[in-house]
Amino acid sequence: MSAAAGSRERGSAGGSHLDDLRPNGKGLFVDQSSRGHDKPDNLLTRQTKSKSAMTDMVRSSTIMVSDKAHILSMQKFGLRDTIVKSHLVQKEEDYTYIQNFRFFVGTYNVNGQSPKECLRPWLSHSTQAPDVYCVGFQELDLSKEAFFFHDTPKEEEWFKAVSESLHPNAKYAKVKLIRLVGIMLLLYVKQEHAAYISEVEAETVGTGIMGRMGNKGGVAIRFQFHTTSICVVNSHLAAHTEEYERRNQDYKDICSRMQFCQVDPSLPPLTISKHDVILWLGDLNYRIEELDVEKVKKLIEEKAFQTLHAYDQLKIQVAAKAVFEGFTEGELTFQPTYKYDTGSDEWDTSEKCRAPAWCDRILWKGKNITQLSYQSHMALKTSDHKPVSSEFDIGVRVKNENLYRKTLEEIIRSLDKMENANIPSVSLSKREFCFQDVKYMQLQVESFTIHNGQVPCQFEFINKPDEESYCKQWLNVNPSRGFLLPESSIEIELEVFVNKTMATKLNSGEDKIEDILVLHLDRGKDYFLSVSGNYLPSCFGTPIHTLCYMREPILDLPLETVRELTLMPLWTEDDGSQLENPMEIPKELWMMVDYLYRNAVQQEDLFQQPGLRLEFEKIRDSLDTGMIDTLDILSINNHSVAEALLLFLESLPEPIICYGAYHNCLECSGNYTASKQVISTLPTFHRNVFYYLMAFLQELLKNSEKNHLDQNILASIFGSLLLRNPSSHQKLEMAEKKKAQEFIHQFLCSSL
Repeated sequence: MSAAAGSRERGSAGGSHLDDLRPNGKGLFVDQSSRGHDKPDNLLTRQTKSKSAMTDMVRSSTIMVSDKAHILSMQKFGLRDTIVKSHLVQKEEDYTYIQNFRFFVGTYNVNGQSPKECLRPWLSHSTQAPDVYCVGFQELDLSKEAFFFHDTPKEEEWFKAVSESLHPNAKYAKVKLIRLVGIMLLLYVKQEHAAYISEVEAETVGTGIMGRMGNKGGVAIRFQFHTTSICVVNSHLAAHTEEYERRNQDYKDICSRMQFCQVDPSLPPLTISKHDVILWLGDLNYRIEELDVEKVKKLIEEKAFQTLHAYDQLKIQVAAKAVFEGFTEGELTFQPTYKYDTGSDEWDTSEKCRAPAWCDRILWKGKNITQLSYQSHMALKTSDHKPVSSEFDIGVRVKNENLYRKTLEEIIRSLDKMENANIPSVSLSKREFCFQDVKYMQLQVESFTIHNGQVPCQFEFINKPDEESYCKQWLNVNPSRGFLLPESSIEIELEVFVNKTMATKLNSGEDKIEDILVLHLDRGKDYFLSVSGNYLPSCFGTPIHTLCYMREPILDLPLETVRELTLMPLWTEDDGSQLENPMEIPKELWMMVDYLYRNAVQQEDLFQQPGLRLEFEKIRDSLDTGMIDTLDILSINNHSVAEALLLFLESLPEPIICYGAYHNCLECSGNYTASKQVISTLPTFHRNVFYYLMAFLQELLKNSEKNHLDQNILASIFGSLLLRNPSSHQKLEMAEKKKAQEFIHQFLCSSL
């Protein structure tokens, strides 16, 4: 399943009016009109003992805030509307003024604990009540159930704890709650500001292993406050001192993959960077390097925080422009917030004796932002982290309605004179694009510029006749549509990326890196762009039985041979065909398992911590070229090889347990004898691979004291890879997922 599929989002349900909302006496707005009519998407599924107590808070101001734009008017979008909006943005300074609002931003890694103390020392420490609260948590729940099944009662517990600890001198409405496994972000505003919040969207990005586990990653909420766009990001980046490059990669992944839909469907999604104000908080996990534990503690005791900060990885990486370019962080005048013995202010006394570090940080980007405070809160002792807060005065552009109407009238008068005067026309800097040597899961990008003429125009890449999309699956255009004012330009990127859904057909020659794009101008002509290139076949996306018949590396074989073997029917091995000496299992699979067996059987968090993308590319190239020694020579990270193995299994067009056996496996779950009988019916190569993997996983379990793996973890990870639903070829439903886990679990704890 995808990381996004594992997220829980609550906040924008439909159906009430602003006048139906009343304060509930606890500083929160309640939708009085909907009592007894719980919305099914955010209440009926909540079966907890605190349900009745939580209902008022869950309903607080959901509609009033999130759907403000739709309540005021159902907007229609066309070329004229887009032109008017673009001109209004250009002339914004003519009808707006800057007004400061107080923002509270807080982050707290709670180490899987439930709230045990009042949060007011953290959330309400100032005399002035904030206008906006942005409150983020990490490690909300560390249980395996939360990790694999994504549901947790801790969400309600911490939501309630925050709601009851907001500043007592104001009443607040909840705007949005978004959670990805243990990463949760809450947004509240004072009730008097709620009417000026609009265009609320929330998204998640998992950066855990295979991009599917949400134990690491980010959640974000974006919104419009008056006329200023604001994006709040809460992230939990990779752990361990030496993994700063992985943290850098997590940050870049969140920035590139976090996209928000716009109210105007004709406009491309918004990225984090496309906002006036960005507030980034979380457990960024950057550590202090080059100093031993005792030296770090001595500098803290001397309160020599600036000296210590020089060795802070985040400071070093920002200076190198590796992360958070253009962001600002306040001066660190408080001691590191990690790691403490739970329930105390004592540094870590466990066997690992972690060095103190400023893991928990708050940064910002944008204009008219003044930081008023940046501090930790030592009074809270629930976790091995201390919470951090920062308060800001942020200048928000507020609309002067009289000036706005005057500006709008001027724009419309001008547009009336110009409309229909000319046909739009553009020039393109390039129309032919060639992508050479495209590789599996390795992005290639080409760009060109659209320059507009004298007439405003709306452009869009459109579908060709009888085709469902404007481009093939391996191609993406960014942006694929947009609007251009006269004499303006925009850069368009063509992105080629081959993943598991396309690789098999590219290997077999059923698809090629060839496409024609049609760029359409509203009220104008069409422009045609040619895309061509070549794909380098890979073992990723190649059927198991095909790889067993490839005694040579796939890149050493003629393309025609690769195509013939890829198209070979699954049951060829059992029909008496005399193909040359197949191997019992694919050599590529053996190379990865052998490397892990020799180097990683005692590796902590194996199959749970992601590897590095550049290392995956080296692993893929080593497998595809047969350079078996390369993995050892390059000293590839164990986690990178483990993730490559999972990606290999995920990429198989026919899973190890064939689609035809899927339902039988679920029915036999819990009956080991019957389950073995189902496995015996698999094609020979699939059966060989299944037992080979089970034997390897049993070897890992023999070292569980070192690697901290158990049967449930491995059964959960491999259950969803080896067993896939044939009807959808998508993620398993929860009941199916648990049965798949149980099926694999039998083979991990029994003699093979």
